[in-house]
Amino acid sequence: MSGSAGAKLPRPSPLRRRLFARFGTVLAASFFAGLLPALSGCAALHAQGAATTEELLAEAGFQKRQADSADQARNLTSMPPFKLGVRGMGRDVAYTYADPVNCRCLYIGGPTEYVKYQRLATERDMAEGELWAENDGMDWGLWGGGSWSR
Repeated sequence: MSGSAGAKLPRPSPLRRRLFARFGTVLAASFFAGLLPALSGCAALHAQGAATTEELLAEAGFQKRQADSADQARNLTSMPPFKLGVRGMGRDVAYTYADPVNCRCLYIGGPTEYVKYQRLATERDMAEGELWAENDGMDWGLWGGGSWSR
């Protein structure tokens, strides 16, 4: 290495210090301005109580059955996980939803429970869509903002 260990670096000019300070402030403000809408959107969804599939199944009247035995656990893992499936035909139709990971359980319902689940899921999806539309950041007034906008 060349030079002495005690050599001082030149001090930046006051103009350069002000520019760097402003750049840092603008950078920090931009970061937080981008972060706040994302956080408020998540908080709004959480506050609305976005229901999970399993909560909707239970509300629709599906029976939750735990996989208590080794045979039940094996059978549960052989089913497609986290998908609503249909078993049987005609009046003997059963709808099943396997969760081999979280609750290690099977939700079972009939046609009545399935129709109710579909209605609840549609209501949830519509509510989430309305929440997105309210928070899309668009100034609809610039585009006419008629009754079609809300």
